[in-house]
Amino acid sequence: MKVNHKYAPNGVQFVGIALDSVSKVRDYVEEVGIDYDILIGGMETLGITKELGNHAQVLPFTVVLDRSGKAAYTHAGALTEASLGAVLAPLL
Repeated sequence: MKVNHKYAPNGVQFVGIALDSVSKVRDYVEEVGIDYDILIGGMETLGITKELGNHAQVLPFTVVLDRSGKAAYTHAGALTEASLGAVLAPLL
């Protein structure tokens, strides 16, 4: 999914947060073709997602921030590009 390239002209920026070793994340990024920055967090990072509404602390967990930095949408589990597009459209 090349979402970063697709939405960057609209001012959208993507950042992923992974909870694994750098080498495993690097391999996954290459395998899947992720085209946005990935930060590596520790298990304490799950606590941050809980504060954003991820009470079950499942991964993946998506947070979409509006232009003011407020959480406009959260989603636990996988998210398709089409679903993400529907969430982003009214925010652009």
